[in-house]
Amino acid sequence: MKRIPEPEVMDTEAEAQEYDSMDFVEVNSAFAQDAIAIAPETATVLDSGTGTARIPILIAQQRPQWQIIAVDLADSMLALAERNVRQAGLSGQIKLEKVDSKTLPYADNSFDFVMSNSIVHHLPDPLPYFREIQRVLRPQGGIFLRDLMRPDSEAEVNGLVSEIGPEYSPHQAQLFRDSLFAAFTIPEVQEMLSQAGLSNVEVYASSDRHWTAFCKVT
Repeated sequence: MKRIPEPEVMDTEAEAQEYDSMDFVEVNSAFAQDAIAIAPETATVLDSGTGTARIPILIAQQRPQWQIIAVDLADSMLALAERNVRQAGLSGQIKLEKVDSKTLPYADNSFDFVMSNSIVHHLPDPLPYFREIQRVLRPQGGIFLRDLMRPDSEAEVNGLVSEIGPEYSPHQAQLFRDSLFAAFTIPEVQEMLSQAGLSNVEVYASSDRHWTAFCKVT
């Protein structure tokens, strides 16, 4: 099935509020636990495309030694992220910055660990982003990336959308549908990671709708 890109940035207050209200507790918690499992107890971490910072908050609550720079390109998302981080009492541990993940302003070898959840399918071309990860990651550093996986057919897309709960509004269901069409396949992700020079990265289907790419900190 051909990929249909979607807008890179969700940057209206209404979109950010709707995104933050969606029930991602289960998937966010799974992401946090899986990321923690492959990273050291003390680390300097980059979270790309943090959205409203729900995942770094979950992680910081369990890894107080981590220093997390959480970046996003959408002002509306960052405004909610700032509120969420402040309410969690984690402003000293999570630093929020407006940054384009395709052109990171950080020096080479700056981070022990780079993570992202659901940024890749928003990018018209993720290859520059993967190259930036390779550049800012320290030698023997780790990565943990997770995103939607593009189905083989529109019928499969329809099936996945039909499975989401009634708590999702028609607009939220449409956002999910659009994201499935914008997602990448595992072979596409593997090829881009290889082109970016990210070696020893394992990519696998972590659910019926997600791929995960990781490299453990050594």
